[in-house]
Amino acid sequence: MWIFLATEVMFFGGMILAYTAYRYLNPTAFAYGSRQLNVVIGGINTGVLLVSSFTVVLSVHAARTGARRLLLVALGATIVLGLVFLGFKAYEWRHHYHEGLVPGIRFTYAGPEAAGVGMFFWLYFALTGVHALHLTIGIGVMAVIAALAWRGRFTPAYHNPVEIAGLYWHFVDVVWIFLLPLLYLVGRHAP
Repeated sequence: MWIFLATEVMFFGGMILAYTAYRYLNPTAFAYGSRQLNVVIGGINTGVLLVSSFTVVLSVHAARTGARRLLLVALGATIVLGLVFLGFKAYEWRHHYHEGLVPGIRFTYAGPEAAGVGMFFWLYFALTGVHALHLTIGIGVMAVIAALAWRGRFTPAYHNPVEIAGLYWHFVDVVWIFLLPLLYLVGRHAP
């Protein structure tokens, strides 16, 4: 699992490095692009993921102590919180589509630095899309773990799959913690 997570770190690291390089080259355009994002939704989604990290920790604790009912409740809450995050993200993407901010599909932004703003949104959709894909996979993994827990497959002596699934979930949360300031906050008020 650690090797897999290391490859994921390199994957997201490369994408974030590309974003940073283009932002360095186009600071004004990226500031215009960042201003189009909804900071409130980004903040709510951050809170949702942080709470989901807590429910994952709770599920691992429940698995270690043999508290099957708590394990099921915590896994269910994690899945619901993941779906809430994706719902807010879908709402935000839909808004960008209607505003004409989706490069290659519907990009009608006519303000200053349009080409650079287009690059910002291309990278924004790439980063948040890949993150949403990883979160969707995480929801699927948690659903499988919940089904196995429902069947009583985990005991205090055997709960390693719950911990491994939790590691993956925390990784996806940490990626968002990097994406939030990078996309929504840093340089937003630049000229």
